[in-house]
Amino acid sequence: MKLTDDWFTALSENEAGDMMVVCGRDNITPFIESGKFKERAEVYWRYKGETKGMPSDEEARRMEPVQEALKKAMEKDKLAILTGVYTGGDERIWVFYTRNVPAFGQMLNKALEPFELLPIEIYTEKDPDWTEYHGMYELKPENGEGDTEEDY
Repeated sequence: MKLTDDWFTALSENEAGDMMVVCGRDNITPFIESGKFKERAEVYWRYKGETKGMPSDEEARRMEPVQEALKKAMEKDKLAILTGVYTGGDERIWVFYTRNVPAFGQMLNKALEPFELLPIEIYTEKDPDWTEYHGMYELKPENGEGDTEEDY
């Protein structure tokens, strides 16, 4: 299975009605169908939002190396796959699907060692059917290329 770095961007709203920018991973059907990634791990970074709950430029710049470090560490040996990034409503959420939650936690701690203490929280849940991903994928603009609903 080859993991591509194909993404789409869409706008949505969270439950409170705040605008959310959604970046979703595309072309990952083989990983879904493998049945190996049965658990979802979400990493929340809450911040004091500026305009319409979006992060300041400074806060966004602070999040980028953290995102890259997590993505690189988790995807190196395909322990987990970053499938979605939600930004808005005073938080950024990174959504991963993982093979193993305890190993994910250990890798997360190792990947974040170089950074100062970060305002993050972790949530995990069994999601063998990739329910969250499929819901997010429905937001994909129709003019994009890649996986289609028929692939699921």
